[in-house]
Amino acid sequence: MLRSATKPNAQRAATALRLAARSLSNSKSALGAFYRRLRARIGAPKAITATAYKIAKLFYRMLKTKQAYRDVGQEAYDERFRARRLRSLQHMAADLGFNLVAASSGA
Repeated sequence: MLRSATKPNAQRAATALRLAARSLSNSKSALGAFYRRLRARIGAPKAITATAYKIAKLFYRMLKTKQAYRDVGQEAYDERFRARRLRSLQHMAADLGFNLVAASSGA
């Protein structure tokens, strides 16, 4: 049976990572934008866990490669997400036999 709820956890590292993830709700960083996008789609508890996991992976990569974390910012994250979404829509339209045309921005 697949569970949709997160398991209770008493590990201090996990608690610290979840606290860090929760603090990103108002951050103007790429991680903050990631958290807010997930929270809107899947809910806060799962978004906190997913963001904490992402922070843990970044932390491990920083320790392993001895490189500092460089935040690209919320605008760059949103632009990359928008481009990825547009590319996905173009592929879906092509699979259905349609061709997407950009709308003119003039009123």
